Formats: sequence, structure tokens, C-alpha cells
Amino acid sequence: MIRVNLIGERKSAKKKFAFPIAQQQVPMACGAILVVAALGVGWRYWSLGREAARYAADIAKAQKETASLKSIIAQVESFEQQKAELQQRVELIEQLRRDQTGPVHMLDEISRSLPPMLWLTQMKQTPNSNEVLIDGRSNTLTSISDFVTSLEASGYFQKSIEIVSTVSDTSLAAEKAAAATTGELIKFQIKALFKTPGETKPVAGTAPTQRGN
Repeated sequence: MIRVNLIGERKSAKKKFAFPIAQQQVPMACGAILVVAALGVGWRYWSLGREAARYAADIAKAQKETASLKSIIAQVESFEQQKAELQQRVELIEQLRRDQTGPVHMLDEISRSLPPMLWLTQMKQTPNSNEVLIDGRSNTLTSISDFVTSLEASGYFQKSIEIVSTVSDTSLAAEKAAAATTGELIKFQIKALFKTPGETKPVAGTAPTQRGN
């Protein structure tokens, strides 16, 4: 008796039909993966392009603002330099004005302090100092003393004013003629330190007034 195994043939038939279906699905899956990957890469490229464009625009804007700020900074520096120059000019003008008022007050006070029978022949100011040397002529020592007292009382000369010398002098013809009627002429020189009111007075212990004979 002959037996035929029909079950085994059915199973083998099923297996033969299963392999071709699986082989068709693998390429489709790979293609789908490639499409998805391509889409992802494309979207990323597009996104990076947008970011790059945005960064480029921001950089251009920043460069434009930097150029504008540089111009403003240059203008501010120019204004500051002009301000400094103007301030220096104002200070120089004020200094010159103060320096001009000093000699004016000094001459004014000396002129007011002149007593009768006394006149001046020369006046010198020491460079870079307020020290003043005054030469003159007088008929009496009293007039010289009165002149010194008036200068000290004016408030524009520091005390004490020094009488450097007092010498009899009849060398000039005009002075000889004046001496013949008024007596012997006295040539004198005094040294004073000019100051403006409110300045510090001399420190105690300075040399006392010397009066020559």
C-alpha cells in the first residue's frame, strides 16, 4: 500500500510563497527610510540656511551700528578736546586778568602813599616773585618813614617793609638846586612784598625793618 504525505507538501508550499513577499518588503522599507532621511536632511539644511541668513543680517546690523557708534565716539572725543582747549583758554585769560590787576593795584597804592617832598626814580619787580624794589629821593627821613607806613597800611604790601638804604645825594644839577632851598636830598631804596588783600600774612619771626642812615 502506497502512502503520500500531503501535509509536508502544503507546508513546503507555504514556505516557498513566504520568501518572495519578505524580499519585496525589504527594499520598500529601505526606500521609505531613505526618503525620510532625505526629508530630514533637507529640512535641516533649510533650517540651517535660515539661521545663517538671520545671523548674517544680525552681523550686518551690528556692523552698521558699530560704524555709527564709532562716528558718535569720534564726535564726542572732538567735543571733549574742544572743551579742554576752551577751558585752557579761559583759565589763561583769567590768569592774565589776575596778573594785570596786580600791577595796576600796586601802582595805584604806591601813588596814593606818596607823601609831600618825596618822589620816585625807579621801581623794579623781581622776576617770578612779588618782591618790589623802589628807589626815590626825599628831603627828609620823616617823609620816607611816612611813605613806608602808608604802604603797610594800604593792605597791598606785607609787613614789614624794609628800608634798604638812605644816602645823601646831591649829584644832579637839578637836585643841587632843590637842595639849596630845601636842604640836603636823601637817596633811598625800599624793598616791599606785594600781596592782594586776604593773602596769608608773613610768618612771625621775619627780619625786622632795617632803616639805614
